Amino acid sequence: MENKILEIDDELLELKRILEKKEITTVFQPIVSLKDGNVIGYESLSRGPVDSILHNPDKLFKAAEDYNMLWDLELLCRVKAIERARNIKSDKFLFINVDPHILKDEKFKRGFTKEFLAKHNMSPETIIFEITEKTCVEDYKTFKAALKNYVDQGYKIAIDDTGSGYSGLKMLSETKPHYVKIDMDLIRDIDMDHFKQSLIKSFVTLAEVTQMKLIAEGIETKDELMTLINLGVHAGQGFFLQRPANTFVDISKAVITLITDHNRSFENRLIGGCRSHIGQIARKDMTFQFDVSCNKIKSYFEKNSVMGACIVKDEYPIGLIMENKLNSALATPYGVAVFSKRPVSLVMDETPLIVDYYSTVTEVSKAAMDRANENLYDYVIVTKDSKYYGVVTIRCLLEYATQLEYNYAKELNPLTGLPGNLIIDSYLKDINSKCCEFCVLYLDLNNFKAYNDTYGFDNGDKILRFTGELIQRAVKAESTFSNFVGHIGGDDFICVIQSDLHKCSDICEKIINAFDIGINDFFNEKDKINGFIVSVDRKGNFDRFELTSISIAGIYKSLHQFSSIDELIKEISTIKKDVKKMKGSSYLIKSY
Repeated sequence: MENKILEIDDELLELKRILEKKEITTVFQPIVSLKDGNVIGYESLSRGPVDSILHNPDKLFKAAEDYNMLWDLELLCRVKAIERARNIKSDKFLFINVDPHILKDEKFKRGFTKEFLAKHNMSPETIIFEITEKTCVEDYKTFKAALKNYVDQGYKIAIDDTGSGYSGLKMLSETKPHYVKIDMDLIRDIDMDHFKQSLIKSFVTLAEVTQMKLIAEGIETKDELMTLINLGVHAGQGFFLQRPANTFVDISKAVITLITDHNRSFENRLIGGCRSHIGQIARKDMTFQFDVSCNKIKSYFEKNSVMGACIVKDEYPIGLIMENKLNSALATPYGVAVFSKRPVSLVMDETPLIVDYYSTVTEVSKAAMDRANENLYDYVIVTKDSKYYGVVTIRCLLEYATQLEYNYAKELNPLTGLPGNLIIDSYLKDINSKCCEFCVLYLDLNNFKAYNDTYGFDNGDKILRFTGELIQRAVKAESTFSNFVGHIGGDDFICVIQSDLHKCSDICEKIINAFDIGINDFFNEKDKINGFIVSVDRKGNFDRFELTSISIAGIYKSLHQFSSIDELIKEISTIKKDVKKMKGSSYLIKSY
């Protein structure tokens, strides 16, 4: 008991000393775009002195809470963060942790006046308040009013630790933040947890429709990073990307390459020879600053064949004005007198659909169609590195999406609906240049000709559809969203899986088990009891053939080690011959 009292006294004295001498160390952890690897901003994190018993931030803030000094500590941390961040680049955001209860405090407001920030060479547009919500928000009306005060000044809002504690759906619906940070517990081992993957995919869909941006916290492994990219998460932070540092450090070139290569490989797959990202069809229309007059915008519409214009602040889009909505505003009683010479920001749409350059056409089409009826034909604004890149009209979007679907559908196998040879070839060429390891599986049926000759081609087609469906189910159930299943033709199929060798073997076993159980439904009772059928062989003689089974030949390797796709196929064909010698359904994966 005496030791415990001494420990408490030591903590209190040390906390008072830290506050008095302002001995807080601020470090910065980069938040990285999972589209291109660029740093979009830094989260400021506070530590106690290195040699202090309160060096650990959890212990430091717990002590401040216990001794009712949390406000003093947080104020010191914020001031230190601003002072240290004076050299941050103007196109990077600074994320500052804030408890929701202090937003309305007058001392907090004084600490974030434009004059205070200007003194440190910063502006509100670079600050993102990261709402930590350590305690429950009980009065949302007052809380939202406080938030609006800051948002109107140019600050942005992020909700921290979403999926943990009080940071739930109510918080999102009430605050409508610019950024949503997903709690690290939902990110941990996400590459192996399909429920977490489905949950994050739902968040991604929500973010696309509401124009929030998702940030995954606590990324610690390459597999977690790859999975989050596949799921379409906007940005991330964590030790795998970069540890916190005393300065504004970039991430390594190796990690940037990893992110960009993986995006090219999976987010922007070749479909019918074209990459399906929205940036490809963006039109680089002229933009206008937020303070331009309505008269100038009207004149622009009259002189050009356009129906809308993106409104920017510097190079960042903040609104959209469509011609019909400007005309509606001017057509109201006294509308011309009221609005003509006044800034367009008074009548523009402040929440237009803004998408990243690398968003897929399918994703953007869905988000555009989910808008309110009065906004269905509004332009879609496209950004690159968060800056204005161009616009896409709904007509252009729908025409391109239709053409993509048409091109893709032409290359699907008509029997199974799986990608055919052109798509397979494009996909294999795309991943052939990647350094990560893949498992390529070649699957075909044994004694399938004998089955067709005995039972007819219609029943043979049913087996092919059954086989294609069970392969898809097995791959989808046991692996991430990035994997691929194709139908080469006849009874030949191909899978490409990015996972460890053990999981690839599990997939093969599940395919074989499902096939051997399901194939019995395609034979009559006599043949099932006998375990064979009698049919004519290739020489015209009657012979016994075992019931149809499946063979799987696989290679597990970094595919860039093959000089060409032909070399890869040749190697798999050699393995296939060895598998065919085995009895019944079987598989063989060679790892190099």
